[in-house]
Amino acid sequence: MSQRDGGEHPVTGPLRVGVIGCAGIAVRRMLPAFAACPDTEIAAVASRDPAKARQVAERFGCRPVHGYGELLELDDIQAVYVPLPAALHAQWTEAALNTGRHVLTEKPLTADRHRTGELLELADTRDLVLMENVMFVHHHRHRAVQRLVADGAIGELRAFHAAFTIPPLPDGDIRYDPELGGGALADVGVYPLRAALHFLGPELDVVGARLVRGAGRRVETSGAALLSTPGAVTAQITFGMEHAYRSSYELWGSEGSITVDRAFTPPADHVPVIGLHRGGRTEEIRLEPHDQVAAAVAAFAAAVRTGTLPDTRATLRQAELLDETYRSASRGEPIRTG
Repeated sequence: MSQRDGGEHPVTGPLRVGVIGCAGIAVRRMLPAFAACPDTEIAAVASRDPAKARQVAERFGCRPVHGYGELLELDDIQAVYVPLPAALHAQWTEAALNTGRHVLTEKPLTADRHRTGELLELADTRDLVLMENVMFVHHHRHRAVQRLVADGAIGELRAFHAAFTIPPLPDGDIRYDPELGGGALADVGVYPLRAALHFLGPELDVVGARLVRGAGRRVETSGAALLSTPGAVTAQITFGMEHAYRSSYELWGSEGSITVDRAFTPPADHVPVIGLHRGGRTEEIRLEPHDQVAAAVAAFAAAVRTGTLPDTRATLRQAELLDETYRSASRGEPIRTG
């Protein structure tokens, strides 16, 4: 792939990033990471609430902007970060690409496989980087797990199990709002689904799925899916947002297994541990702490500078698998509890 020139806003110093929205993940995790990264600079923060824009901008030493469209009219923005509710991702990602900006968008990129494909094609056509912010794939622990599997540490791979569940959210949380793209599958289910894709490859397909809607909810609050490769390596994923917390995956082979806990959202100072189980013994492989948020920001900045797109095939296949999961589950109405 050829070197990308930064579209209409070439990069000569630190990548100047404009932020569309003041979501919690932006303020808590991403803006501090942008501020700390030597290759990025926060240029502006936009909100529909001018007071919120001023508050966040003052904290991070950048320009407050009233309105998302107004941010895209600024001349000194080279890239845009979109942490809006999922239902708004497509609109503002497309708008940013059409003004020649590179874009980092929170997951899922869109709620529709075809729309995701259109946006990835638009970015490629305009020589722009479009990256979906699935941060855990940038953590070095998962590369270490891949190496163990490739080296035959557990024999031939037979199965993959993963779970990501979180405690109940406040009733007014946007993730309970279908109009804003809420629901457990897109919010928390995407983690174990992407992990299955990460380890088993793009030929993974959905065999069956079930979604459950909690009492009084308008979206699914939990679910499970069974997937398989053509070679019959199976993947079972479980997800939910009214549960005890769990964030883990396991790979089972013909001669042993690998377990990983705190798999998807570990804090930067967490000491990663890989459990390797074989021959009736367990070995704990401890790695150095790794900040996956900082790694995701660095990967985005590096993609812009080198012109190397982050794995967009995985982004598109993930969107297709999310759609397949919804369609498989919708063959019957979501189960309601209570």
